[in-house]
Amino acid sequence: MKQRVALVTGGCGGIGTAIVKKLARLGHRVATNYRDEERARAWLERMHAEGIEATLVPGDVADPQASEAMVREIERRLGPVEILINNAGITRDTTFHRMTYLQWTEVVNTNLNACFNVTRPVIEGMRERRWGRIVQISSINGQKGQYGQANYAAAKAGMHGFTISLAQENARLGITVNTVSPGYVATDMVMAVPEEVRAKIVAQIPMGRLGEPDEIAHAVAFFVGEEAGWITGANLAINGGHYMGW
Repeated sequence: MKQRVALVTGGCGGIGTAIVKKLARLGHRVATNYRDEERARAWLERMHAEGIEATLVPGDVADPQASEAMVREIERRLGPVEILINNAGITRDTTFHRMTYLQWTEVVNTNLNACFNVTRPVIEGMRERRWGRIVQISSINGQKGQYGQANYAAAKAGMHGFTISLAQENARLGITVNTVSPGYVATDMVMAVPEEVRAKIVAQIPMGRLGEPDEIAHAVAFFVGEEAGWITGANLAINGGHYMGW
């Protein structure tokens, strides 16, 4: 596999960390963003302890200017971004009739608008080089919806609309654009949910367990490989059978 420069947004989180590790072990030069410097440095120390090399760059993906500055710094340090994983995401859960405008916009800005903010600075370079891999990390709840997550579900569903439009615009230029939609994965965020709530979730999953971050990273690695050059505009649902659709 040819070594590429890969940017994974939200790479310090559970799924993001697994993606960073997977791409680094495949030989790519991987960068991710951070907002909390102390947390990011602790994360980098853990990566180094596992033999993983990664580049940390400050950047708030909800801010277009900060996102562009982040991309330019990565390009300065590593070279042009050839693989982009739009993974950053947050939740601000509440039922819609109680949801504030801030709870709505924070989630939409970080989960959906970030796709524009980070992809826009890299897409022209990919088009000029006639090669690129872009993957959005969406969610099962963007497919089936979820009680108390109108903001999150709307943003995650919007990510795939973004995917299929961008895929059409860039298919002839060697750029693939795809989506991965994980179900419930055993990240710190999910494991912090009360045990009785987790048990109810697992009871709805035909495979009878939560997913593992590495299983999501495997799907991402599949999409970014040279051999996946004829797959674009696709959504790969990884949820243990929790939601099955065409």
